[in-house]
Amino acid sequence: MKYYSLQQQAPIVTFDEAVIRGIAPDRGLYFPEDIPQLPASFWGDIEHLSHEEIAFTAMKPFVGDTIDDNALREIVADVLSFDFPIVPIENNVATLELFHGPTMAFKDVGARFMARCLGYFLKKRKQTEEVTVLVATSGDTGGAVARGFYKVPGIKVVILYPAGKVSKIQEKQLTTLGHNITAFEVKGTFDDCQAMVKRAFLDTDITNKRQLTSANSINVARWLPQSLYYLFAYKALKKLGKPLVFSVPSGNFGNICAGMVAHFMGMPVQQFVASVNSNTTIPRYMASGVYAPITTVPTISNAMDVSDPSNFVRVLQLFENERNILSKKFTSYSYCDQATRAAMHTLYTKHNYIADPHGAVGYLGLKAYLKDHTEAHGIFLETAHPVKFLPAVEPVVGAFKELPEQIASLMDKEKVALHAGNYMDLKTYLMDV
Repeated sequence: MKYYSLQQQAPIVTFDEAVIRGIAPDRGLYFPEDIPQLPASFWGDIEHLSHEEIAFTAMKPFVGDTIDDNALREIVADVLSFDFPIVPIENNVATLELFHGPTMAFKDVGARFMARCLGYFLKKRKQTEEVTVLVATSGDTGGAVARGFYKVPGIKVVILYPAGKVSKIQEKQLTTLGHNITAFEVKGTFDDCQAMVKRAFLDTDITNKRQLTSANSINVARWLPQSLYYLFAYKALKKLGKPLVFSVPSGNFGNICAGMVAHFMGMPVQQFVASVNSNTTIPRYMASGVYAPITTVPTISNAMDVSDPSNFVRVLQLFENERNILSKKFTSYSYCDQATRAAMHTLYTKHNYIADPHGAVGYLGLKAYLKDHTEAHGIFLETAHPVKFLPAVEPVVGAFKELPEQIASLMDKEKVALHAGNYMDLKTYLMDV
């Protein structure tokens, strides 16, 4: 499998090169030359396969011969060391819980997979030069990347997050590990953080001095493994014999795009619903055909506070860059904080389910789609544990009596973060360290 830049102005590369580079030299995102079709026998037997067997079969075509089979099997077994339960909510509605990993967020799988792939490639190349993983986060990405790369030899991690726009628990996950993990508190929004990361990749003063790669979902090793969630859900729900609809709380659109990759590999899906908060760039685009990002709106579902989602260009590429073709498999709805709180209240009082704000937005989008598609079975993704968003969740469900161990162990640790008021603060650090 080879990867090309969606800007079409950079050399075609293998998987390992795409992972190490992160973003192409022309600033484009890497994209696989082909989406492999998994054999009919795989889909026929999927309910009898383990998660590790599914993951190996799905990822092998994308990895190619850059990782030997035994090593790839070890990587996916290590990455998938926790559960992905489907919890019934009401008739024809269930949630796929993706928060049972070490940082209690869906990004644990992609971050762990990328960390292990990158470590494998550096060891295989006997590379002595340190690699700097540069990542922007709206909340959960940073924690998952920090934990996934923690103490990995030869790798330094620099995480940028928007000041005052991540939850206290998310901030603890970013800023308390130390060792090879450095956090930057940025004055601005996630989009500002992301712009600084992209600018650094194009700054030859930096790239001539140190090797950079990205651990955002722009990196293929972070993005593609997210397709596994959907395969696991299909395995569990295939026996229902109903059309499946996935509603995905969407910010940077890597997760829903990975689900679409699973569909293009052969997984039957009736529709993907991108459920967003008050950052409405994509619903407006689907309605008008005009892509017009505006100033990012802060919300209680902060991980989705993204106005210019990087991965939407990949979504379009899958559908021939045609909005009309995309609309046959893709719908997008937006919801404000008031609606999000109301959904959290409904899920708790009527269904005895505690949702985080992002999952609540996913629930709303799913219910909207199912109104006119009663034949389908809907799954909304619960992308983070509700305890990570206590200021939004506790007014609805009451105080949590105790925190999960993954979270409780962080609360007494001291925050350590550098400050970046502008790009030059980041550049100076990268040039001097």
